[in-house]
Amino acid sequence: CGRSFAPRVRTVVCLDATPSMLEVGRRAAENSGLGNMVFVRGYAEELPFLENSFTIVFSRLAFHHFADAEAAFSEMARVLKPGGKLAMIDMEAAEGELREVRDEIETLRDPSHVRNLRREEMEALFSAHGMEIEKCGAITIPQRLESWLSLTKTPQSVCREIRRRMQADIDGGKKTGFCPYIQEGDIFFPQRWVLTMGRKRR
Repeated sequence: CGRSFAPRVRTVVCLDATPSMLEVGRRAAENSGLGNMVFVRGYAEELPFLENSFTIVFSRLAFHHFADAEAAFSEMARVLKPGGKLAMIDMEAAEGELREVRDEIETLRDPSHVRNLRREEMEALFSAHGMEIEKCGAITIPQRLESWLSLTKTPQSVCREIRRRMQADIDGGKKTGFCPYIQEGDIFFPQRWVLTMGRKRR
């Protein structure tokens, strides 16, 4: 998403804890002819930047990987200038007791997954850190199960177990929290993304 911002701003700083991902980003920026992108290794819970450094802080599909979402959000708020905007996009947690079931399956597929947040938990992070919420909306995206599994190179034994659980849900068995369904012979499920945007009070 940093490449989408680059043509519209002076400088984009991309942060990741993994050198290989940073290298992928560098190559993609070079191939796109973008010379205003900087790639920095670091952790969201301890950002290597001074406070009040950025006019925009953006996080896309990252918060469900954080063991301490509060610490990560606090750091993002710290480095944001007064009056600046913080935008957060992430998947919404399943309702009720199915939340833990869905997180369990998410972690089977991708061990770096920690926990999806509820929409009200996302909004609470903004309120707790002096952010005035300017926008909060959601979109539901249909996900094909096989594409979702291949994205993280999930081992085949784990794929088989997840497929089994999804099919059991479709057949009226134990619920997964994914609400899976069959479309054109494949298993799909709806994935709900929430966008929350806030402005740091001056």
